[in-house]
Amino acid sequence: MKIKLFTALIFTLLYSCSSGRNDSGTYSGKIPSTMYEYSDFQEPRWVSFENITGSKGRGGIENNGAKGHPCDSITAGATKTILDIKGPGIINRMWITISDRSPEMLRSLVIKIYWDNSEKPAVNVPFGDFFGIGLGKTAVYENALFANPEGRSFNCFIQMPFRESARIELVNESDSHLPMIFYDVNLQMIKEWDENYLYFHSCWHRDTATLLADDFEIMPAVKGKGRFLGTNLSVNANPDYKDCWWGEGEVKIYLDGDKDLPTLVGSGTEDYIGTAWGQGAFFNKYTGCLIADSKNLQWAFYRYHIIDPVYFKTDCRVTIQQIGGNNKDIVIGLQKQNVDLIPITVHQAPLFIHIYKKDSTVDLNDPKLPIAWTNFYRSDDFAATSYFYLDKPANELPDLQPLQVRKYKIR
Repeated sequence: MKIKLFTALIFTLLYSCSSGRNDSGTYSGKIPSTMYEYSDFQEPRWVSFENITGSKGRGGIENNGAKGHPCDSITAGATKTILDIKGPGIINRMWITISDRSPEMLRSLVIKIYWDNSEKPAVNVPFGDFFGIGLGKTAVYENALFANPEGRSFNCFIQMPFRESARIELVNESDSHLPMIFYDVNLQMIKEWDENYLYFHSCWHRDTATLLADDFEIMPAVKGKGRFLGTNLSVNANPDYKDCWWGEGEVKIYLDGDKDLPTLVGSGTEDYIGTAWGQGAFFNKYTGCLIADSKNLQWAFYRYHIIDPVYFKTDCRVTIQQIGGNNKDIVIGLQKQNVDLIPITVHQAPLFIHIYKKDSTVDLNDPKLPIAWTNFYRSDDFAATSYFYLDKPANELPDLQPLQVRKYKIR
């Protein structure tokens, strides 16, 4: 199953970023379309502490060819460069394991990736979140882009082309020494750059208390030509709403000049990841929920747009509404306790009664409103990692939020 999944992923992503195919769908001599074709267009390289430069014939030179340098460490506050190579090339896989996998370290350790000698990283994300794990907690799972086979390692299968150079740094912003890190970055050096190749980017954003009726940004607006590849999201639900369902919010994708209204819109949070009527723990190739902890009001989930690509020509922005719901009498009870909320709809199937007004709040005690499911704007703690491709090696997004924001109430 893993071989089939990996092969399908490689073909899918290559189709999306390579112009090696001609109009008939076959390749024109660059990247093979099958596993059994030979190609001299690309040469494999593995970069690790046993061959930090990835140079030909220079692997395992320490300790006379015996196991000499399988791992290293990162002191508190230090930066470790794990890849610094000239292009053109394509990173196909990253595998990393670290000895400290605590929530604090997974949010304090930062992965940065730079393309083509850019001074600004295209990837600047907390380590755990980058590898598809929200809330600073590990999980055993495998999907189309990431895997953590036994909860002790971090695998990424996203293909990342670069034209002139690629550099990957791990920055230990914690107060603790990280005793051990092992890794492999597996890549192909290629003969030439294709102008249709796109650069991989990733950003992370958290709002510890979202504003009522203000959609949370999964991916802030990016400019350029590219592809939104997907996201993983994590939620610390606000206990003020007790056990009310938090996931009524719809994902919206604004494309190519969309302003007030998006081109793409979903129907609810659990709907976006392919489940329904609540959100339990599961993992599939393209969607999943790795943490569904109703006792501690925590959820972490993902959606990757591989078979349903989201391309954009000039710009893209992705948001999710902060909406919950419960029976009307329970929502009235919350209002009496002065919990911050704004009613939106009363749903007495098949009718949706629209009651949201931007300048006032409807009285739910109105006898004309039935006793039925009521959706309302609420405030929660949301974080998101977005993955996307752009036609340039750097983006204009803000820097990674400071450590105190990343570690706030982490548990």
